[in-house]
Amino acid sequence: MPKKRLAIEMGMGTDLHGQDYTKAAVRALKDALWHNSLSIAPALGYPRESMVVEVEIGVAKPEQVDCDEVAKVLPYGSASVKAVPGGLDVLNDDATNTTVIANAAAVVYLDIDVADAAGEDAS
Repeated sequence: MPKKRLAIEMGMGTDLHGQDYTKAAVRALKDALWHNSLSIAPALGYPRESMVVEVEIGVAKPEQVDCDEVAKVLPYGSASVKAVPGGLDVLNDDATNTTVIANAAAVVYLDIDVADAAGEDAS
């Protein structure tokens, strides 16, 4: 069965004082996920655990993100997380602290049979 994109969720997270890129990334993914409830998998007769979720985190210093820690946020499904250049670092007025801003995109896939244009099962 082909893997088909069913949803994309986006979020933003910050670490205001700790300059912790993983903390900002976790908050961004939670922001993306916690504003909805995906009922697509069960509606199509698949368990939620069958969802494949590909997460991309944008931060100024992607090498400082613990992707395994970010993946723990997902309540079900299999996850892959990668950190890429993006987000924003905002230096305070006296240059003593940086606020880290992370962006997250979570793309949800299922391996499903797809009907053709005539409504026939493609398999």
